[in-house]
Amino acid sequence: MKDERDGVALTNLDQPLFDGADATKGDLVDYLDAVRDRIIPVLAGRPLTVVRVRPGQEPFTQKNLPKYTPDWVPTTTLWAETSKREIRYAVCDDRRTLLWFANQRAVEYHVTLGPAGAFDRPTHLVLDLDPPVGAGFDAVVAAADLVRRALADDGLTGVVKTSGSKGVHVFVPVDGTDDDVAAATRALAARAERLDPAIATTAFIKDDRHGKVFLDSTRAYGATVAAAYSPRIRSGATVSFPVAWDDLASVTPADFTVRTAPALLGDADPWHDRMPAPQRLPDDLVAEGHTIPVARVQAMHEGKRRARAQRAR
Repeated sequence: MKDERDGVALTNLDQPLFDGADATKGDLVDYLDAVRDRIIPVLAGRPLTVVRVRPGQEPFTQKNLPKYTPDWVPTTTLWAETSKREIRYAVCDDRRTLLWFANQRAVEYHVTLGPAGAFDRPTHLVLDLDPPVGAGFDAVVAAADLVRRALADDGLTGVVKTSGSKGVHVFVPVDGTDDDVAAATRALAARAERLDPAIATTAFIKDDRHGKVFLDSTRAYGATVAAAYSPRIRSGATVSFPVAWDDLASVTPADFTVRTAPALLGDADPWHDRMPAPQRLPDDLVAEGHTIPVARVQAMHEGKRRARAQRAR
């Protein structure tokens, strides 16, 4: 099956999207086109990472654009310190680019917290709430309530969406530098954990979480996060979907898929409509955060320490 929209030739629309998707490539295209006026503003101006899936292959992450990318796709170039090279990212600012990615079987859309040209000025503080294996969504809801309380205790407000997987993402629009936003994220996670350490944990090492919801504060600096309205390569082709705080307890991530989400949205854009204006980071939150080690670095040192202890034994 073929189609053409906005000058983009769309092919093989009747092919299954991926194993367990219960959706075709055409369903992906139709979904992204239906929500284009909502997802494009979330993607616009930001270096884009996609996760693609080809028939018979494992999903793969694409940052650097392939050579066959049309010259009308907007791009931005960033230096990758780990690979010591420049990466040419797409910037999805328009319907045509979105449709081109959909035809490339790009299912997931992940963006940086800082826009191109102002990478050191993240627009949002983000906490990723990740449930332990075997836990129900109710555990995530309880942990999200702790984060909401911790925000309110410091005069902040944020919005929440399903991650499209098993957890949720909490977004807080802020005005601050990357160092201060990263610090505030760590402090927010620590404060939420202290409200009820039986429910939530900031332990980066999985063996140290003991069945609690992980409050992941590492979405900072160059990290990316699944965009609101992005599909995910998960059973049922779920979608990262905005949810009102008071409605979290009455939904599950499986409620929102490429098939169901457009009708649930109607003409609304809840992500935009619920998003508060950027907020100044409270001094006490930033100060506390700067006393908390970066989780990945701390975990690396702890892993080495444990390995040495194991060898000694």
